[in-house]
Amino acid sequence: MPTAPETGYGYIQRGPERAENQVYSVANFVEKPDTATAQQYLASGDYDWNSGIFLLQAGRWLDEIRTHQPAILAACEAAMQDGTQDNDFLRVGHEQFLASPGNSIDYAVMEHTERAVVVPFSAGWSDIGAWSSLWQVCPRDADGNVIRGDVIAEETSNSLLIAESRCLATVGVNDLVVVETADAVLVAHKDKAQDVRAIVEQLKASDRDEYKVHRRVYRPWGDYEGIDNGPRFQVKRLTVKPGATLSLQMHRHRAEHWVVVKGTARVTCGSDTFSLHENESTYIPMGETHRLENPGNIPLEVIEIQSGSYLGEDDIVRFEDVYDRVQNAS
Repeated sequence: MPTAPETGYGYIQRGPERAENQVYSVANFVEKPDTATAQQYLASGDYDWNSGIFLLQAGRWLDEIRTHQPAILAACEAAMQDGTQDNDFLRVGHEQFLASPGNSIDYAVMEHTERAVVVPFSAGWSDIGAWSSLWQVCPRDADGNVIRGDVIAEETSNSLLIAESRCLATVGVNDLVVVETADAVLVAHKDKAQDVRAIVEQLKASDRDEYKVHRRVYRPWGDYEGIDNGPRFQVKRLTVKPGATLSLQMHRHRAEHWVVVKGTARVTCGSDTFSLHENESTYIPMGETHRLENPGNIPLEVIEIQSGSYLGEDDIVRFEDVYDRVQNAS
């Protein structure tokens, strides 16, 4: 049930009450309103926030999607039929899944079905859909600040201050959201926190790397994190889980230097297989078949220095892979 004229949520307009107590038919789903419209919704008492929480049986969902969005159902069924088992995971058919029209459950089914009802409830609910929402639900200090990480706040009040990778300092500010991560830094007024989507659209339109990938990227064998990069080189930190193995692969456009900083590595380079311990290194020439494994019981950490004319993640030719990833997938 709405407690304020929130413009960041969609709303559901109640219809007549059903025979059951506090269960109503759905008169209308409405989009996120402007402030004046949201105030009208709140004053009328006929509108609830659309929490996006839907309860239904799986069979009912299939019936509804078959009735209202048969193209989505057909694409998903084809993707499941063409799926492959990958250890504990079922990987659906890639092309078949991409053929499915993109839509949300609200637009695809809930706005069309004749079987929906709305049950208002009051539980202090928030979807934490904006940084300002996170500020509202977190414990605050005496100045009204929510602080996480290495933060120094001087004459700062009613702000959300999050630092993940370095020191964050503020002086003489109020009602701000400042979020520092390894990927980027966001500074916004709390009243404008919902508008961060405009920044995302700019990143997408400019084809920026920040839109496409995080500095830390997770893989089945562990993760890698970008440390530095420049013309014809980049440096990464690889963390390989105990017992995990990267694919047997080669690169057409880059060479690699590996330095072990923690744990023990088993390295395949061409026809040679050998072990590397902490503070030991090796060189992988361009075009050479190679593999990195962690035979130990603790995470393996490796600093990888890449050099070459092209350093994209798609410059991978896989020969063997325990995770059954397709050719040239990163």
